[in-house]
Amino acid sequence: MKKKSKMYRFGCLLITILLAAVAVMGCGGGGDKEKSGATELRVSHQPEFETFQSYQAIQEGLDKKAGIAMKLVYFDSGMPQIEALPANQWDVGATGGVPMLMAALRYNAYMIGLANDESQANVVMVRPDSPILKTKGANPKYPEVYGSANDVKGKTIIVTTVSSGHYALSAYLKALGLTDKDVKIQNMEQAQAVAAFESGKGDIAVLWTPFAYTGLKKGWKVAASSDQVGAGVPLVLLANKKFADEHPDQVVKFLDVYFQSIDKMKKEQANLAEPYQKFLKDWAAIDITKEDAAMDIKWHPVYDLKEELAMFDNSKGQSEMEKTMGGIAEFFTEQGKFTSEEKEKVMKSGFITDKFLKMLAKEKGLIQ
Repeated sequence: MKKKSKMYRFGCLLITILLAAVAVMGCGGGGDKEKSGATELRVSHQPEFETFQSYQAIQEGLDKKAGIAMKLVYFDSGMPQIEALPANQWDVGATGGVPMLMAALRYNAYMIGLANDESQANVVMVRPDSPILKTKGANPKYPEVYGSANDVKGKTIIVTTVSSGHYALSAYLKALGLTDKDVKIQNMEQAQAVAAFESGKGDIAVLWTPFAYTGLKKGWKVAASSDQVGAGVPLVLLANKKFADEHPDQVVKFLDVYFQSIDKMKKEQANLAEPYQKFLKDWAAIDITKEDAAMDIKWHPVYDLKEELAMFDNSKGQSEMEKTMGGIAEFFTEQGKFTSEEKEKVMKSGFITDKFLKMLAKEKGLIQ
């Protein structure tokens, strides 16, 4: 009996030790998170310039210092981001002005800031032997634009639809006196568009950076960029409404971290070309040269907190951002994506908000 009792006690002791070890290991998995005081924040991003700010913040630990643990959630383009909102797949993020409007109309998402201006970074591209390049300045209002109505009408255009690139394309067509109905639209994500155009499909490809750099390397020419056809293209910061309403403090922390990266970008500019190169390769599997990386930084102006407060200020009438988004809403309506009623509804919904910018500004002592 004694022998059996000892064995029994030994077995119980062994089980107790094992359970304790498992418990310690289990606690360790979440213990680091608790110890750091960080709350996971899912940040929706595309393989583009604006993601670099979030990526760098994570690399430098700025998010942890702010009490959040930012997790990047990958999407190829804007509409897949928006379509993931009902499933609550992300909390905050960045997207183009065009999908932002769809997010606001369908899901009441907030536009909480401006990531950058990518008006130079959305381009209409053609092959070097394209007849479109024979005509320049057909519309005197747009002297740098190549092509004419006759050159472009009926052509097959590869573009990521309901995107900033699509907005640039429609502005280009409008400058030539055409609409989407006058051409053949083929919807493709950016990587697919590059591959398809290289294989000989389509007459025109609409690309944004860094994919446009691949086109330039292949000898493709820019027929027009967004800024050349008067299509301001904002890349905006946005938030899931439910999350933002329930956790405004975390939204402000995200903005704080993001603006720290923006301040660094404004200060260092081309000196960040190599880290930007590394980011594109590591996170987006995209290889570009250091020179192209520096150019991409130059082509994406960013704005600090003070500048954005001014851009969102509507105390004396429509804010700069309301006017810009109103132009995009008009594009949606012309495309038949919005009815006139939907356009009015979304522009009066108050989705463009400086609430979180002001909360951050108060923390920083910029406003009372």
